[in-house]
Amino acid sequence: MSITAERRQALITEHANKPGDTGSPEVQVALLSERIGNLTDHLKTHAKDFHSRRGLLMLVGRRRRLLDYLRDRDKARYEALITRLNLRR
Repeated sequence: MSITAERRQALITEHANKPGDTGSPEVQVALLSERIGNLTDHLKTHAKDFHSRRGLLMLVGRRRRLLDYLRDRDKARYEALITRLNLRR
């Protein structure tokens, strides 16, 4: 369910604004989206795992708040990010 170190590093380098950037909203949203995808696959096979479902809902809420922050600060970066990650909004 967790992200491997290699996958985490690949996501960071793909979405970073500059080398060594791990705190930008783009990187954080990309990492959260990866974790959300992994948890969604887990819950497809373990439908009654309510503790993991709560964790998934918390991750979705955190991603939503980061996306709202980015949308308010810089609309162009927000649009580019949701296009790159294939998010609905």
